Amino acid sequence: MSLSKNEVIAVNFKMLLSALRGVSAYKDILDTHVMEAALRLTSCAVYGDGLGGLDAYTDLFYRLHAEGFDGLGAWLDGALARSEGPYPRLAEREARDPALEQAARRDIATFDLLANVDCDKWIARLTELLDSDYQGVLTALPRWRVGRRLSFEDYTALYRRGAGIFTYRAFVWEEGELIPVPHPDCPGADDLLGYQRQRDQVIRNTRRLLAGQYVNNVLLYGESGTGKSATVKNLLTLDGMEDLRIIEADKENLGGLPALIRQLEGRPQKFIIFIDDLTFDRDDATYSVLKTILEGGLERRPQNVAVYATSNRRHLVRQTISERAGDEIDRSETIQEKTSLADRFGLRVLFQGLTKQEYLDMVDYLARRAGIDMPPEELHERAVTWERRGGSRTPRTARQFILSL
Repeated sequence: MSLSKNEVIAVNFKMLLSALRGVSAYKDILDTHVMEAALRLTSCAVYGDGLGGLDAYTDLFYRLHAEGFDGLGAWLDGALARSEGPYPRLAEREARDPALEQAARRDIATFDLLANVDCDKWIARLTELLDSDYQGVLTALPRWRVGRRLSFEDYTALYRRGAGIFTYRAFVWEEGELIPVPHPDCPGADDLLGYQRQRDQVIRNTRRLLAGQYVNNVLLYGESGTGKSATVKNLLTLDGMEDLRIIEADKENLGGLPALIRQLEGRPQKFIIFIDDLTFDRDDATYSVLKTILEGGLERRPQNVAVYATSNRRHLVRQTISERAGDEIDRSETIQEKTSLADRFGLRVLFQGLTKQEYLDMVDYLARRAGIDMPPEELHERAVTWERRGGSRTPRTARQFILSL
């Protein structure tokens, strides 16, 4: 006996539901609000719960768009790319496990099947289950986009470049959480002015890190506005740095870094813990945390992690006159302890302010690039006046002067 059209639809949904319940390598994806709604919708379609299915359909549409996706396939593509499950980690290490690989292949095929069920098919099943009072509602239901194909081979190749969250290149570390930065502010070569010798030192150290060598931690110190932070962020734009990841951490959030660094060990990517504008006040509790990270305790710093910090001060711990003139018997040793933190960075790179001629040369270059037509004598006179008012000869001052014109 042949099946009716509605019976065929029900049978297809039953096969889809059984496949979804058999997902085993990507349980992390099933444990999400979007997939909970998709599973509920499929289950209602199979077991004839029209009202429950209508609620699940609208819930799925809402959750997809609340997360910024126009279709279930697009959402699943992102979820698979960011998965921290066992198969992505296996592929990242380029290891083999035939049972896990087979499970992952089957799961991705199931997700592909789910992603490409046309919305009209869901609505047709709900129309079969609900009475005519719901006809107007069902006809007006919004649709999500279908047609995104999901390929096991494509995700395997992606995982080999970095699994899960580490498909991103840049992160911020806040209150014990690693937050990806999808579009980091990385200055290009045209945005970096001067200091090529200093930048080359940082680049050489970083390339050794990428080559798998155990490298020095780096302190970039000197006058504000010389491009210390830009030097570090620019690393992500350089050829050959594709495996580099930068994690920016505020001084106030250093407490959880030792645990993070343990998680990074063994990953194929190389990591820079970046601490911008680093200075410690007297008796700062995080001082000892950074000291331990730099020197290591019983745990050695992993070979794929280095700390890069910037500071306007050569000695990273502020001192007061009263501290130097205090009555502590061993105050000289205390002062030496506090001022020696910078020495724990194996590579210290000085960014000094520009000489007058270097500053004027930079102004000339920026003026030409901006298309400013002004007699050189007048340009230089106004640039010097601007610099005296600003108080420093740096690339930042030169840029601000050109913007003022």
